[in-house]
Amino acid sequence: MKTLPLYLLLLLAGAAAAAPDRITLKNGSTILGTVTDAEGGKVMVETDFAGTLSIAQDQIEALRTDTPMRLQLADGTVLESSPIRVANEQLVLGELDGEKSYALADLVRVNPEPWELGEGYRWTGLASAGLSIEQGNTDTRELDYRAESVWTGLLDRYSLSLVGEYDEANGEKNAENWIARGKYDRFLEDSDWYWGGNLSLEHDEFADTDLRTYLGPYVGRKLFKDPVFKLEAEAGLSYVWEEFFVAEDNDYPGATWSLDASSNYLGEDTRLYFNQTGLWDLSNGADILINTTAGLSFPLLLNIEGAAEVIWKYDTGAVAGVDELDQTYRFRLGYRW
Repeated sequence: MKTLPLYLLLLLAGAAAAAPDRITLKNGSTILGTVTDAEGGKVMVETDFAGTLSIAQDQIEALRTDTPMRLQLADGTVLESSPIRVANEQLVLGELDGEKSYALADLVRVNPEPWELGEGYRWTGLASAGLSIEQGNTDTRELDYRAESVWTGLLDRYSLSLVGEYDEANGEKNAENWIARGKYDRFLEDSDWYWGGNLSLEHDEFADTDLRTYLGPYVGRKLFKDPVFKLEAEAGLSYVWEEFFVAEDNDYPGATWSLDASSNYLGEDTRLYFNQTGLWDLSNGADILINTTAGLSFPLLLNIEGAAEVIWKYDTGAVAGVDELDQTYRFRLGYRW
């Protein structure tokens, strides 16, 4: 009989531990769920009825959670506390006899990852390919591939990418091209600006380009950071070396630019994207090379995604016999991490 009260105590403790976080908004609405993150002036709450909700911090009237959390403030301070509540736009930590208050507006992250505290890097990437084989009156084989890897830290970022294509028709190669890039970005403290360096290598056999290499610095800025629309823009200078199969080799100073935009407007796990890099020959002012990709990626299973995209290559300095504009349509499967 003595085990019954103990059982009830354990049951009550389990129920208390499972109690959801409670958020009251200034319009009187109440949301029950689990606070998972805070970023960009918004608090993310996982709910049973609507998935993850994003709530503006300045719309929160009151909040209560008993879940232990690590909180990162705007000045870099990291606090660990339970319980946590919000009242009068103040973040109140601890029990009644030892409460401390902080401005809710100073909350930057909830449970920050180690890299967000300056410990190591977050590794993200993509490996994908598209393969098409057709047999009949014409035997064709087309292989498109793309790989990206990004290491993001609190102060800097490293990026590597490789995009290429190899095609055959009736046993004869009719396309072989690739672009490899390496970048380093250094973020300025408390700013959306950064500076960096870029190394790019490009090969396109059927555009008479054995190897185009350019190297140089740039400055960039994160113009928009909300997942519904992200945009980074970069502009810089470089020196270019061009080696051709037939035409005369060349080298010249150049100006470069880059645009990287994405949006999850069509769904949290989908991604509309637009990427463009440009190279302008400053020695004559007439030759411009622009590589542009626009597409939509969508989840299939676990981390496997599909994507449909269009690629444009525009080169006003193309050698004789090569079109200035080349357009390619692709569908690919890939693994994103």
